[in-house]
Amino acid sequence: MIVCVHMPRFELSFAAGGAQALVGQSLAIAPLPGGEQRVGEVSGAAEALGVRRGMALGEALARSPGLTLVPADPVGVQEAWEGTIGSLESIGAAVEAARPGLAYFETDPLRALHGGDVAVIAAARRVLQGPTGEPRRGRDRSPGQRHMRIGAGPTRFCALASALAVRSRRPLVLDGGEALRWLAGRPVELLAYRAETERLLEPLIRLGVRTLGELARLGRPALTDRFGEAGAFAHGLASGEDTSLRPRRLEERLRETMSVGDASSGTSLERVLGVLVDRLLARSERRGRTLRAVTLSAKLLSGGGWSERAVFRQPLADRERIALALSLRLLTLPAPAATLSLSVEGFGPPAGEQRVLLEEAHAARMARLREAVAQLRAVGGEDAAMRAVCVDPDSRVPERRVVLTPLPS
Repeated sequence: MIVCVHMPRFELSFAAGGAQALVGQSLAIAPLPGGEQRVGEVSGAAEALGVRRGMALGEALARSPGLTLVPADPVGVQEAWEGTIGSLESIGAAVEAARPGLAYFETDPLRALHGGDVAVIAAARRVLQGPTGEPRRGRDRSPGQRHMRIGAGPTRFCALASALAVRSRRPLVLDGGEALRWLAGRPVELLAYRAETERLLEPLIRLGVRTLGELARLGRPALTDRFGEAGAFAHGLASGEDTSLRPRRLEERLRETMSVGDASSGTSLERVLGVLVDRLLARSERRGRTLRAVTLSAKLLSGGGWSERAVFRQPLADRERIALALSLRLLTLPAPAATLSLSVEGFGPPAGEQRVLLEEAHAARMARLREAVAQLRAVGGEDAAMRAVCVDPDSRVPERRVVLTPLPS
């Protein structure tokens, strides 16, 4: 059985200072400076006025003139969500984190440990009862247990549907044929929670499809013919089919944070970045390993945060190359920063092994190049493969500036 943990409006609750700040208020996550001008998560009051996530900012303000824009805080949200996932993993769950506020895990490996599906769900609720993030400015910024919903079903989609239908602290658990019959009466808007079927929601509503049961009765061939692969996938979801969970890999993460002070932008900020790179490379926990993927983040002076993930083309342990690659990311910083953070998301092989891998790759490329030269000369003669060598670049005679010489085979 698969369990779904859903915390509605997780990002907005954290950015606004807690779930209580959303009650009766028309709020929305503000677009990041310099980015696409579309609102993020919206409160229930704003949703009642027709404001939706991803709506253009001008249209959102037209529908709700009193809409209050809350600065986005992706860094804080990610830290709070990481704490939530860590709590679930503390009971032994292998968690698939779909997005902040939505996670899945399977109960089968945990039954012997906790004593059944109901006991596993109870254990998950106990570890999630505390705050999911650190309070700031004296306010509880976590969504809180009152807004946590837990559902369970035979598939990920059934578990999501049951969690969204919960209106109390008691989880809704579906099983077998009961789950399929119950799922048939659920609204088709559930498809918006899956990236594979999100774009189908609007055309399906225009066609008059209101429930998942109506969608399933249309037939897979008809949906595939109209919507392609996404239509077939949507029919499978409505029929009780789904893909298996993809739990996240548990990886060691290192993080360094530094207050920027007056060096909130420009060359001074690049120096701060260099210090962070030096500190990460000097950490004993790195154990000589190279860095494969890192996340550069910042808390902005104007409020909110910024985050950018960088994956290197090849694992690196050289300070200059890492700093050069990340300095280009600093150019996308939307506003002056208060603090700058650098965390390692993935490690590569140790530096010694990496050198061996690079040498082997270089030797293989040179062998292929020599073979290509030999084949070219076999067809076109000795002059078929030549290289240009600069001899006298200041000569007035063009033929003396550069000469051709045979390419070594």
